[in-house]
Amino acid sequence: MRFTLTAADICSRIVTITYPSMALGEAARLMRERSVGCLVVVQEVSPEESIVVGVLTDRDIAMGVVAADRDPHGLRVADAMTGKVVTAREDDTILDLLAMMRRSKIRRIPVTGPRNVLIGIVTLDDVLQAVAQQMQAVAAAVAAATSHERTTLP
Repeated sequence: MRFTLTAADICSRIVTITYPSMALGEAARLMRERSVGCLVVVQEVSPEESIVVGVLTDRDIAMGVVAADRDPHGLRVADAMTGKVVTAREDDTILDLLAMMRRSKIRRIPVTGPRNVLIGIVTLDDVLQAVAQQMQAVAAAVAAATSHERTTLP
């Protein structure tokens, strides 16, 4: 096991996306159908590539629309999304990811490649699971190294 896991190593490559022009109600239904709390908002630059332009969370809808007494009918994803999105590079380490999440008070980070092209998404749960696996590997290595040691008393 490597001890320098990166965003590329732990991110999910299956990402539920939406577009700025999608109706907000349709985006909310997509979240419900896919059982996700976050949609990555993208803009297609080619049939194979989409760049990240924002993130829409269930909290954005609840706080920015419902709690603000805005009428959701007629609103688009662009009206409620977070446009200043924090993204991770593929080579960011899990420590980098934890620092970004803590600093920005977020739990999900889109992972991007060159030119801000969407690669995947990493969640706090993904990072914590990777840290736990690394700690288990360290514990196993220490246990194996010390199991052969013998203590001799005078």
